[in-house]
Parts: sequence; C-alpha cells; structure tokens
Amino acid sequence: MSMVIDLHAHVVLEESFGAAGKYGPELSSSEKVQDFRVGDYVMRVPYRGSVFMDAERRVEAMDTLGVDLQLLSPNPLSFFGHINAEDALDFAKSSNDAMVKHIDPFKDRLLGAASVPLQDPELACEELERSVHDLGLIAAYIGTDYGFCLDDPKLDVFYQTVVDLDIPLLIHPATNNGIRGASDERLSRFGLDLILGYAYEETIAVASLVLGGVMHRHPKLDVCISHGGGAITFLKQRFESMATFLGTESTFAEDLKLLWFDSHLEEGPAHDLVVSTVGSERMVFGTNFGGWDTPKVVTDFDRGLAANAIQLLRLP
Repeated sequence: MSMVIDLHAHVVLEESFGAAGKYGPELSSSEKVQDFRVGDYVMRVPYRGSVFMDAERRVEAMDTLGVDLQLLSPNPLSFFGHINAEDALDFAKSSNDAMVKHIDPFKDRLLGAASVPLQDPELACEELERSVHDLGLIAAYIGTDYGFCLDDPKLDVFYQTVVDLDIPLLIHPATNNGIRGASDERLSRFGLDLILGYAYEETIAVASLVLGGVMHRHPKLDVCISHGGGAITFLKQRFESMATFLGTESTFAEDLKLLWFDSHLEEGPAHDLVVSTVGSERMVFGTNFGGWDTPKVVTDFDRGLAANAIQLLRLP
C-alpha cells in the first residue's frame, strides 16, 4: 500500500501569539470556540484542544484517517501581508521557531514549512535561509496578497533563493491581510470568504505566476497552489482566448503544467477538471486537516500521489 502524504495542513502555534505587536495574533481563552484576532479581523474558531494546537492529538487523528506523513504550514489567517515588515519579520521568526518545537516530538510523522515576511523580499530571504539551514524546515509558505502581484520583479530575489535552497514554495490565500478582513464585505456571508475569496486569490496568483513570466524566469522553481488553483482550470480557455484577442503569443495551457496543485477539492467535476487539465503527475494530496472540509476517507487516487509529494518535498 502506498504511503499517504498530506501537504495541506495548518498549525496554530501559541508561542507565536502577540509576536506581530498590536496586530496579534490573539486567541481568547474560551474552551469550545474561541475568538482568533489578527489586526481588526476576528474569526470564531475551535482551536484550543484541537489538532491545530495539539500535535499528539493530530498524530492520533492522522492514524484514524490513514495519513502517514504531514507537512504543517502556518495558519493562513496569520500571513500578515499588509503590516509593516518589522512586525511581520518578528512574527515569522517566532512562528518558525515554534514550528520546530511543535513537530520535534514527531519527526517521523510531521514536517514543517516556513513563514516569511514577503512584503520585504530581502528580509524574507534572510528568514527563509535561517529557517532551512538552522531550523531544518523544508518548504516556504506564502499568501497571495502583499500589496503587489506575485510576478513583481522585486520578488525575483526571493524566488531565486527558494531555488538555491532547493525547496518547494507553497501558496495559500487568506481571508484577511493582517490588518482587516476582505475589502469586499459581501464575502462575509455564507462562508464566501473561504469559498469564493480563496478561489479568487488562487486564480490571480496562478495568472500572475504564469502570464507574469515567473515560471520562465525561474524554470527550476517548484510552486504548489492550494485547492487545485482556484478557478484557473475552469477559466483556462478564457485565458487562452484573451491572449489571442490581445494578439499575444500564449502557451498558457502548457505553462500551467509547470506548477503543482494540491488535491484539496471534494470529489466530483471540479476535482476531475483539475486532473484532466494539469495531469495527476502535477498534483499532491491535501486535507486542510482539522478544518470544516477535511475529507472523511483517503481514496486510491490520494494514495497514488505519494510519489509526487516525495519529489516535490525532496524526501529520501
């Protein structure tokens, strides 16, 4: 039976609370459901005592679901994309140090990805190098909104650092920017910030990386986008048609296959569309472990993605 490796699992690290100064993060002391504050943004969450904060309970739940190895990543609510670089750096350092302590008792089951203050690419490079060389973290983890597009030339130094360190870059959107919630208040109902808001950010991220030339400037860069890349595969033909209309040469369909995508989509047409568009060889298994949309079972398709995860994470 194939090993099951989960690359989409977030952690909440209490030792990093308050590390971003006035922006937090901060978690109330209620037992069942808490208020998690980042800047002026507050979300009701059941973090305390859950797999998000208790590594032993996480590993027990992994055993129940049938997950052998899990890459833990920073909580997307704490990307702090729009705060000042100094506070963002302080949080990233605290978070990365706490990540290592959190996973250390379960080295054979849990791996860690690094948080970086991407609003200042030079600081992000320094913290990523420390996280990999000194702490042993094996991936970089960023959001989608830092006040500039992901194809901005000032990020080239960061992308090159990721390549030089020989690690993957994982990208996940957030419902807030570290200061406040989504600018479109219509997303505050029905969980639209998590469903539509995430897909919107992921789609823009993929478009920036592909059409913005990042993947051609950094051909050895391995980037994995959450949730199958948002709506990018659904809109692929629209992107190609627009390129034709604008009179530009586009290899969008082929360049899309330069990216990696996690499989955290409910089984059905959306999942099948991603597979048929980019190919299963560019996909890795993801769960959002402990979240509202955690899968109830691991499928044969999920098990078949282990080799991809081993390649992407540079595992032995």
